[in-house]
Amino acid sequence: MSTEPLSAALPGPGEPADAPPPRPPRARFDALPLLLVPGLALAALPLIGSGSSWLTLTVAGLAMGMIVFIVASGLTLVFGLMDVLNFGHGVFIAFGAFVATSVLGAMTGYTESPSMALNLVAVFSAMVAAMALASAIGLAFERVLVRPVYGQHLKQILITMGGMIIGEELIKVVWGPLQIPLPLPEGLRGSWLIGEGASAAAVEKYRVVAVVIGLVVLGAMLWTLNRTKLGLLIRAGVQDREMVESLGYRIRRLFVGVFVAGSALAGLGGVLWGLYQQNVTPQIGTQVNVLIFIVIIIGGLGSTVGCLVGALLVGLLANYTGFLAPKLALFSNIALMAVVLLWRPQGLYPVANR
Repeated sequence: MSTEPLSAALPGPGEPADAPPPRPPRARFDALPLLLVPGLALAALPLIGSGSSWLTLTVAGLAMGMIVFIVASGLTLVFGLMDVLNFGHGVFIAFGAFVATSVLGAMTGYTESPSMALNLVAVFSAMVAAMALASAIGLAFERVLVRPVYGQHLKQILITMGGMIIGEELIKVVWGPLQIPLPLPEGLRGSWLIGEGASAAAVEKYRVVAVVIGLVVLGAMLWTLNRTKLGLLIRAGVQDREMVESLGYRIRRLFVGVFVAGSALAGLGGVLWGLYQQNVTPQIGTQVNVLIFIVIIIGGLGSTVGCLVGALLVGLLANYTGFLAPKLALFSNIALMAVVLLWRPQGLYPVANR
């Protein structure tokens, strides 16, 4: 039953009796956290000194941030919409990266061509294969491991960590326990020069491609969740599952779809991260998991926009710190998380009722 007072539903003086009720005011979007990204970039400029070096580091940081966002966005979806703490998210990343080694290894005619178009065909083929395999594994993961422990966070943590360990061992069985190189295709190597002479800034081709892919993923996620009937049903199911089910919609299937989509995004991120590192190991998912959780904690535990801002801040700070003080680079992300949580204990964009 509505808690709104009866007087609020009655027409006011001078208003027709059949006048529609006034619309509730829209919540204003908090743009302050978004300003942290350009603020950090501008603050680093005088410390770096050289404009060309600053531009190179900034593009590299944005590219790293967008890759981390893609990797973390799947877990953000699963936790934000399903309230599932999936500590096995890294296994989808690892499978995606290893699938890329097999697909790109089988398409050497495309990867060794100087044509960027052919290179992109090979990369996108690896992405599609990685997302397909990660989706299938995610479906099995949800049915076997996650479904029995919905609503039980401690059990979710323990059982999904066990699932990740099993996944890593399966990777060793299929691809072996050793590190496998994953070089960039020929046309994506090297840099574009911006400017002339000694002051020219080098912008790596692959990092630009990573930024574009990240923007496409961000746009697709926001459009699906905010502009489509599917997104409306998912968000409504999060708020009042019983009501949506009473209207005839199967929320369980929608939530399984969310989990599979999150797994597919992790597989896509695994391809991009493997190409970023140019090598993969069975432990690649475990290594990235720590970074993912830092990002989603900074972002607000379930917020897509918060995940984006957190990932960009992590990417920029890691590159700036690595240039200015390499010994502190490993601790920069932890320090960033601590500063953000001291300012906003629930993260940059906390999800309501979380």
